[in-house]
Amino acid sequence: MPSRSADDDPRLGDISEGTVLRAILARTAPAAHTLIGPGDDAAVLAAPSGSVVATTDTLVHGPDFRLAWSSGYDLGWKAAAVNLADIAAMGARPTGLLVALAVPRDMRLSFVEQLSDGFRAACEALAPGCSVIGGDLTVSDVLTIAVTALGDLDGRTAVTRAGARPGDVVALAGALGLAAHGLAVLFGRFRDGDTPVPVEAAKLAAGERAAVSAQLRPSPPIGLGPVAAHAGATAMMDVSDGLTLDAGRMAAASDVTIDLHRGALGENPERALAGGEDHALLATFPSDVLPPGFRVIGIVRERAADGVLCDGEPVDAAGWDPYRDWDAAAG
Repeated sequence: MPSRSADDDPRLGDISEGTVLRAILARTAPAAHTLIGPGDDAAVLAAPSGSVVATTDTLVHGPDFRLAWSSGYDLGWKAAAVNLADIAAMGARPTGLLVALAVPRDMRLSFVEQLSDGFRAACEALAPGCSVIGGDLTVSDVLTIAVTALGDLDGRTAVTRAGARPGDVVALAGALGLAAHGLAVLFGRFRDGDTPVPVEAAKLAAGERAAVSAQLRPSPPIGLGPVAAHAGATAMMDVSDGLTLDAGRMAAASDVTIDLHRGALGENPERALAGGEDHALLATFPSDVLPPGFRVIGIVRERAADGVLCDGEPVDAAGWDPYRDWDAAAG
């Protein structure tokens, strides 16, 4: 993006809320089912199936991202992607996003424009027909992006975490451990003491570049959520906090044990088990069903003492818990 002068790129504290909102709205695209879009007191969205799937997720500077590592475009893309994945995990098709921004006064208008561009690009790439349909804007010392995503089931029944049955196969669509690898690269290579520093792409090997991209701009397989539902998925969820932690949640909801196959978890099984933020789709299917895009990584068994096994052996419920794992002193 060409550099802009301070006059062309003012700080948010030096302009009005209306000016900022006009810059954001100029970058939104019409959503396929929007009846009344941004600019009124509320949006009106058609719900063709008669039901609405809704989810919300918040990204906060510090626990969820670092401005030294993420551009405004990155953050818009990621904030869209993580919410779209939750809609897809119910077997639904995303139809609209509501975005609430709390932005420091000293940030530049161009940052908010880049954020809006990231939202639009992620929707176009991952969930065509979905777009930002409204939201809110306020000021805060801490940059915070809160998104509510809406979706439609197209007449199908929602797929929950609670339907896995003994004998089902456990399957996955998407990457495992790649985003965790990217986070390890960022913390290991791009800090000055405890202070994050900008990423120098030239210092990254090809594999590292892909891993960092997976962390900063995840591309979950949104379109495969409805595919899984149509094929007969018995349970489904997105893997946001780590495979063992999230599989444990599915096992608890379904009152079963999930036995993962280590050999199906890639070159680094430990990272695949503990890593998060790839937003892959974890699903269970009858043993004779496996839709395109999914691969088998385990089997569902009768409930045992441990909710999650790997090759028949218990595994630690590793993964991301912000109340347990967030350390403000760690950069």
